[in-house]
Amino acid sequence: MSKKLLPEKHYQFNIKKFIKNALTEDLGDGDHTSLACIPNNAKGKAQLLVKENGIIAGVELAYHIFKTVDKSLNVSIKIKDGSKIKKGDIVLTVEGKSQSILLAERLVLNCMQRMSGIATYTNQLNEICKPSKTKIIDTRKTTPTIRGLEKWAVLIGGGANHRIGLYDMILIKDNHIDYAGGISAAIKAANNYLKKQKKKLAIEIETRNISEVKEVLKVGKINRIMLDNFPPNEIKKALKLINKKFETEASGGITEDNIVEYAKTGVDYISVGALTHSIKSLDLSLKATKK
Repeated sequence: MSKKLLPEKHYQFNIKKFIKNALTEDLGDGDHTSLACIPNNAKGKAQLLVKENGIIAGVELAYHIFKTVDKSLNVSIKIKDGSKIKKGDIVLTVEGKSQSILLAERLVLNCMQRMSGIATYTNQLNEICKPSKTKIIDTRKTTPTIRGLEKWAVLIGGGANHRIGLYDMILIKDNHIDYAGGISAAIKAANNYLKKQKKKLAIEIETRNISEVKEVLKVGKINRIMLDNFPPNEIKKALKLINKKFETEASGGITEDNIVEYAKTGVDYISVGALTHSIKSLDLSLKATKK
């Protein structure tokens, strides 16, 4: 497997720390069931079985979990991240100390099932939107402390990431506009701030109606316009006004039932909070097997 852990720098997410903390949370003062039932020197083998069709994600993470628990475990990857899987497939096998395999089991499954659910749904939305060039992106509606894993899964599923957090983009939303005293004041303040702080960050601004789109266009000095809760026919009107001067993003109330209509408008991005905040995990299991 890759020595470079993909989310480390991009997401400010420390995988090693995450694995350590997760194992500590689960282990407490010992895995007493395994200690009671399994001899310390017992060796075993297990395979990670697919019980539901979808897109697999978290394979590389699983590898590092097993190796963190016990460096001597032999992990053999059969199916890589991002691959299509079907019920009955074997994603990986792990062989070595039985107690170590059991210690890693639940953390591996918890992470892979959630990540695979996210990747599967992301892939599903991408397939629905073909042949449109619109990109499906995620949001900050993520699970606290594991955002890196969830956004990683979106990438594995073929989607793209929106901003990672509050630190890597200026996103002026409705409350910012209202607190700042209006669209013009908010955009001006954002540009002055970036200049003063000597930062180069993209600026996106949320609009709630066509009138606000027109106001943004008068001011300019932004990179992307979010069209929030616009129905498809209103997005088409907005896109004509914007005329490709800025990137565009549709957001709010977009589901698999209506996403095609949004993609057909020609908007650059469609952000879907459901990619991470209300996903169904994919069914996987780790089963002991004979050597």
